[in-house]
Amino acid sequence: MPEPEVLTDLDVAGTDRYVMRKLPEVTLAFWVMKTAATTLGETAGDLFAQTLKLGYFLTTVALFLIFVVTLVVQLRSRRYNPFFYWTVILSTSMAGTTMSDFMNRDASAKFLTDGAKSLGWGPQGLGLGYPTGAAILISLLLVIFVIWKCTGLTFAIRDIVSFRAEALFWAAILVSNTLGTSMGDFLSDSSGLGYAGGALLVTGVLAVLVGLMRVPAVPNVVLFWIAFVLTRPLGATAGDFLTKPLAKGGLDLGTAGSSAVLLAVLVGLMGYAHVQERRAAVPRDETLTGVS
Repeated sequence: MPEPEVLTDLDVAGTDRYVMRKLPEVTLAFWVMKTAATTLGETAGDLFAQTLKLGYFLTTVALFLIFVVTLVVQLRSRRYNPFFYWTVILSTSMAGTTMSDFMNRDASAKFLTDGAKSLGWGPQGLGLGYPTGAAILISLLLVIFVIWKCTGLTFAIRDIVSFRAEALFWAAILVSNTLGTSMGDFLSDSSGLGYAGGALLVTGVLAVLVGLMRVPAVPNVVLFWIAFVLTRPLGATAGDFLTKPLAKGGLDLGTAGSSAVLLAVLVGLMGYAHVQERRAAVPRDETLTGVS
């Protein structure tokens, strides 16, 4: 059976030709899995950095290395694999959680017990604060998009098929997930809305974006990237709501238990997506080979 032709972004954009895409279709299931992955990223990041007391710096280094490994696997894959793709999304969410905390917080006097003098190994946090941290991350994200625009490659996820475009995509994802964590922590900790209030606010904004999809003047690509960033603070506030103490407005389910349940949910969703992808691949292959 001959292999399908792999085209560039410019070859496929605006056409109906089939290519071996590396990224999923954006459906309701996509957003459910994105929210589950970002919520798990929040609880798992806090589990390693705070509950296990590894600290923000050491956890960030470890999770960033995990991100690099998962990204290499994804980039080397020849077609979309739900397990590869969503594992990278999860790794960016976990790394983004601790990267944001390391940038914005100063943990030198937090989570210390039994006479401990520090949290984990290395610096305890830069203490930049949410406004400064967000400004840096927004600037980085804009730089990535400017570089992306200058390459002439598409921003539309369904038409990203080349290595260069996918590399830019994942760079934007890592920064946007870190930015989203900062936004979520600000809403939960500093805005006065609390965990549930912050989650409801982000949900309301996402609902507005859904409504704007019916407005022809607003490009869907722009709405996608705004929604992609906003699902991260939704996951951050939801994760904090699950794990933080009752006295602080959370459910006090703990980072370990919450992470285990969310991981089981995400793995189940990845399995479902894998089955759906295999079913969808059958008629595609028949069309390509002329078999019916």
